[in-house]
Parts: sequence; C-alpha cells; structure tokens
Amino acid sequence: MKLNFHENHKLLFNVVFWGFVFLSIIIAIAPAYNLNEIEPTPGLKPMTPEEFKGLGVYVSEGCLYCHTQQVRPLESDLIFGRPSAPGDYAYLKPLDDLRMTPAVLGSERTGPDLSNIGNRQPSKSWHYIHLYNPRAVVKSSIMQAYPWLFEIKDSVGENDVVISLPPDTAPKEGKVIATEDAENLVAYLLYLKQAPIKGLNNSELFSSADKNSSGTMGQNLYNSSCASCHQQNGEGIPSIFPPLKNSAVVDSDNAEEHIRIVLFGSKGKVIDGVEYTSEMPAQAENFSDEEIAAIINYERTNWGNNGSEVTAEDVKMIRAERK
Repeated sequence: MKLNFHENHKLLFNVVFWGFVFLSIIIAIAPAYNLNEIEPTPGLKPMTPEEFKGLGVYVSEGCLYCHTQQVRPLESDLIFGRPSAPGDYAYLKPLDDLRMTPAVLGSERTGPDLSNIGNRQPSKSWHYIHLYNPRAVVKSSIMQAYPWLFEIKDSVGENDVVISLPPDTAPKEGKVIATEDAENLVAYLLYLKQAPIKGLNNSELFSSADKNSSGTMGQNLYNSSCASCHQQNGEGIPSIFPPLKNSAVVDSDNAEEHIRIVLFGSKGKVIDGVEYTSEMPAQAENFSDEEIAAIINYERTNWGNNGSEVTAEDVKMIRAERK
C-alpha cells in the first residue's frame, strides 16, 4: 500500500490524529494517572480548606515564578530541607474546574525554596511582615511587597488579625490588618512542612556536609531556621523579634530557660524594658534533641556571647517535662 499524504488527505488526517492521541497518552495522560497513584509521604497531612485557598493565592500572586518547591539532593540545597520525594506532592490537585494542578515545583529560584518553609520559618508574624514589606525582615530581599493583601484601619474589629511592624515600617496612622487572602496565603506557607523520611533527617545530612564545609550543623540550622527573625548578626528586629546578642538568657551559665524557649516557644517577653509582641513558635516537633542542642550552642557561643554549652541529653530531659 502506497502512502501518499499529498493526495489522500483522509489518511493524512488519521495518521496525524491518532499519532497525537498516542503521544498524548504516553507523554501526558499516563504519567498524570501514575502521579495520582503515588502514596503521600508518611506523616504528610492533607490541606485544610484555608490552606488550599492559600495555594490559590500563591499561584495567582505569582509566587511560583520566583520560588521553587523542590529540594535537590545537593549539599547547597541542604539549607532548605531534605531532598524532595514524589509523595511530598500527593495532595496537590486542580484549583478548580478551569485551572489545572499548579506546577509548584517551579523552574526559577530567585527567592529561596519553600518546600519546608513551614518548619524553617513557623512564625506567622514573620510571614505577615515579610509579605507587607520584605525589607523589614530581610534587608537584602529583592522580593516585591504585597500591600494589597492588607488593609489599614483606624479601628480594629474583634476578628481582625493585626500585624505588628517595626517602627520604621508601620504606617503613621492606623493599624495594618491582614485580609482573608493574606491569612490563607500564610496558612498555606505554614502548611509546607516536609514529613521526615528515615535516613534523610537534617542532622544526618548536615553532619555529612560538615565534613566538607566550614560551617557547623548549628550554624547551618540557625541560618536556615532562625536567622530570618533573629537576623544573621543575632540582633533581632526592634520590638518584634528579640536579640540573641548579649541576651541574659542566651549568655547565662544556666541554659534551662534557653532550652525551654526553643522547645516550647514564648510570647510577650520583656527585654530591657521592650516588649516583643511576636510569638516565638515552639520547635520541639521540628528538630531533634541533637539539632536543638546544636542551634543553642551556636547562639551561646557567637556575637560575643559566652554562655555554657548544652548537650542533646540536656534537651531531652527538658523535653520530657511536657510529655
């Protein structure tokens, strides 16, 4: 049989059509079906309605153009969390009938990877401030501000979420209030927590990386999870996040209060007459005893601090108080 596509247009149409169908099945439909069969990473929770709405805000505001959600198995990516696994994306689904499942993996890392941002930065206050004015918490940030996600009100309602801002960022009049979109977006960002996978926890990965790195595990963990609030220099942000440099708690011979604050969180601390209104989230579920000891020891031996060091056993004993 001679195939003459120039004269037999019906044959040409059939070949092109069925070729398109075949390639669509192989390249798009079969892989998509296979993805739907992937089991969630053990410990990963489905999104709440608010978190799912926040994913929609994340997409509509273009966050995925500058932030990835894929941690590569490279030493340079360890600061973001463990290497990503297929099960981490098991609960992604189409936003609605007209929009496909968002490609949150991203292709550009203009800003940091957000796969594990809920663990690395669990402070709601920080996220609200960062959205309102990124430079207020990260001086070198090139991220755009999202003031339209907030309102400025003279009077505050009972259910309004008031954002505490540094003095040089706060408006001269009125209070900054988070809109529903801002609340949902922050809820989604806090949802982004990598479930642990045996053999891929941060302490093992950082310990391995430290053999070829000038940093320590404590420094790496501090930089990835603490520095955004307390800053790289340990000086914090006035009236929002307290300083660790020259802190009586950090620089003391007795580290018990320091350990308790890191494990169980704190709010409303008054330091040198200044009340710090933002909540320090509890880190007990985010880090192992070894990791928390490493972070605390880094804080107690830097920026001029000379506090006594702690061991993982010290952390374990105080952690047991809440069990």
